[in-house]
Amino acid sequence: MPSTPLLTGVGHRPAFHVMTKPIGPICNLDCRYCFYLEKEDLYQSERKQRPSWAMPEEVLESYIQQYIASQSVPEINFAWQGGEPTLLGVRFFERVVELQKKYADGKTIHNAFQTNGTLLNDAWGEFLAKNNFLIGLSVDGPAHLHDAYRVDKQGRPTFDRVMAGMAVLKKHGVEFNTLTVVNRKNSQEPLAVYKFLREVGSGFIQFIPLVERNPVAPIETENGLIQLSLATPAQPGQPRSPVTDWSVRSEDYGTFLSVIFDEWVRRDIGKTFVQMFDVALGNWAGAGPSLCVFAETCGAALALEHNGDLYACDHYVYPDYKLGNLMETPLADLVNSETMVKFGNDKRDLLPKYCRECDVRFACHGECPKHRFLKAPDGEWGLNYLCAGYLKFFHHVDPYMKTMTALLRSGRAPAELMGMLLQRETAAAAKKTPGRNDACPCGSGKKYKVCCLHKK
Repeated sequence: MPSTPLLTGVGHRPAFHVMTKPIGPICNLDCRYCFYLEKEDLYQSERKQRPSWAMPEEVLESYIQQYIASQSVPEINFAWQGGEPTLLGVRFFERVVELQKKYADGKTIHNAFQTNGTLLNDAWGEFLAKNNFLIGLSVDGPAHLHDAYRVDKQGRPTFDRVMAGMAVLKKHGVEFNTLTVVNRKNSQEPLAVYKFLREVGSGFIQFIPLVERNPVAPIETENGLIQLSLATPAQPGQPRSPVTDWSVRSEDYGTFLSVIFDEWVRRDIGKTFVQMFDVALGNWAGAGPSLCVFAETCGAALALEHNGDLYACDHYVYPDYKLGNLMETPLADLVNSETMVKFGNDKRDLLPKYCRECDVRFACHGECPKHRFLKAPDGEWGLNYLCAGYLKFFHHVDPYMKTMTALLRSGRAPAELMGMLLQRETAAAAKKTPGRNDACPCGSGKKYKVCCLHKK
């Protein structure tokens, strides 16, 4: 499933996006870097009353009805995630489709579904194809990189099972894209990751940088103090905590994107779609950010837990960011509440001066607030941990983005840049004087030193 799109600005929203967790944090895998598995600790008291994690029928129906009714747009996009949603079985999502048809009221309904792929079988393939679900498949690269962190509850590798799941999707003609978490390990092998994804047939590739901090203190919940393994999102004045040893290094992420871009821009424009590159081109072309992390404000992308609790964002599922429960307060009221408006505007209003004066602010806007826990060079709090990486990447792609933008504005395809680069680089190579032991440019097959070197 594509990362959260930017659907609208802050204020009264004609449309908004909710990442729905119908089975909460429950998953059949135990990915070492997963930030969501520990959300189980937030619902300890509820588990004593109701052991099942599946979203109750009454919550599911109320959510679907409210989500459709509260958006004044002709197309409604549902996003289902976890945990691992396939644990609920096909029947649960057959009921989802039934309820969507019941409350559609003439609107077109779309469904996106994020999965680790390990439980996909023919029954799933038939259902997903029949109902036109878009599938986001989590895969971190070839086996040696994927299995570094993505393991099951017994610590066993999962790559082969993911590939089997991908085969099911291909067999049934289910549209899918891939989501790759860029971590400390696979960030060191950008071309291995990209070429693998391209070769297995991922036509739409998403890269998500992994940035998690170690906790500095327990958090307070309705169950009392609990110690999570990861830190809550940073707040002004909080002490900085070090990132986990699986988090990507900032400059490594910039290099990772730049190396892949150099491959993509020379052979894959218009053939393989890399979300990061498409978003960047939209920014350079003046279309504005199409991804929430690069928008000036946020607040139109929320997260719904299995029991109807609504949170400000998927990365902010903590007590301080709980807006309420849709079984007690209408969904539209929660989405448009003053608390949510402030949450969205804070992204812009708390941006450090260093970022406000940056030459690539238009492409970044300080990225996700969750990652803003460093001090800027002038000492102001709130610099994004990934700043160095983004500066490296955005400056690297700037001339290419400007050329593609010029092509678009003249009614030409950005893919023409590939031919332009080939022509320029071929000409440059022809002008270069070969070394004594290089092949002679005349095409004789001899070394330059025994062929044309002395003929000039």
